[in-house]
Amino acid sequence: MNIKITGTGSYIPDTIEKNENFHNHEFLNTDGSSINSPNEVIVEKFKAITGIAERRYAKHHHDSSDLGFFAAEKAIEDAKIDPETIDYIIVAHNFGDVKHNTIQSDMLPSLASRIKHSLRIKNPKCIAYDLLFGCPGWVEGVIQAKAFIKSGMAKRCLVIGTETLSRVVDKHDRDAMIFSDGAGATIVEASDEEGGILSHETASFTYDEAYFLFFGNSNNQDLCRDTRYIKMEGRKIYEFALVNVPKAMKTCLDNSGVDIKDVKKIFIHQANEKMDEAILKRFYRLYKTKIPEHIMPMSIQTLGNSSVATVPTLFDLVKNNKMKNHSLSKGDVVIFASVGAGMHINAIVYKY
Repeated sequence: MNIKITGTGSYIPDTIEKNENFHNHEFLNTDGSSINSPNEVIVEKFKAITGIAERRYAKHHHDSSDLGFFAAEKAIEDAKIDPETIDYIIVAHNFGDVKHNTIQSDMLPSLASRIKHSLRIKNPKCIAYDLLFGCPGWVEGVIQAKAFIKSGMAKRCLVIGTETLSRVVDKHDRDAMIFSDGAGATIVEASDEEGGILSHETASFTYDEAYFLFFGNSNNQDLCRDTRYIKMEGRKIYEFALVNVPKAMKTCLDNSGVDIKDVKKIFIHQANEKMDEAILKRFYRLYKTKIPEHIMPMSIQTLGNSSVATVPTLFDLVKNNKMKNHSLSKGDVVIFASVGAGMHINAIVYKY
């Protein structure tokens, strides 16, 4: 028995927020002081570091559970399955449903329950639950689906990553430009076909690293001190990822028995273009081999960082030939890898 992804779907919001839309923002330092640079310079430096030129924001009347539902519908259709036969719905997110122009997270009922309701699944044996695991949430959801199927507890799972990060950012913080909205979904099930999940690796670093991403006050000292926004120690995360993500990827690949030269694509969480490129360099350096051309698809330039949605969305785009110079063929070996709040790192080696 092999465990394969038999269907994919993604939802990319229509609203495009370009970098120039931030030219009128009031960016401040963490202590509330003014930044001694024009916004045009701040935005240009931001693009040079992250690679982000634009990002997507959800429509005002759509929440994270709506986006996850849209992606799930596409994955179910792609897999050509009856949704009543799904055993588990695993929904990775970080902040629940956050209504437009509010900052309050709503996770009661769980997003998985809401999405199951929207899918009109009647079967009470279809278990729906949420997974809070930072940006690596979707990858971890696939790993959990594998465990359920291997144990005999399930035959078919729906794994979703969905987020509306645009609603939990501090508009006075330059990091607000990183985040975006979106959703990606996959059907993971037992299969007699060759391939599927070959190996996985997960690690949680919490001794010194737990609060590299956290909820904190606005950089604008005059705003309500009880309101919290997503904040991060960018430099610490960058250094942490460069050391630990390549190691996890190597362990995962070594455990799979696949040679580095047989890897066709690497799908890394779209957090920062420079960081992902550096991770790739260090990964191939561990094998003392050159980086192949077009090995790592990138969507961050136009879609930004939608957290748990980045990897499944990227996979769906490449699978459906929607990215230039990137495609997949039967038997191709790929790596999924992510890093994020916790701090968590994970990876999967998968044969398409």
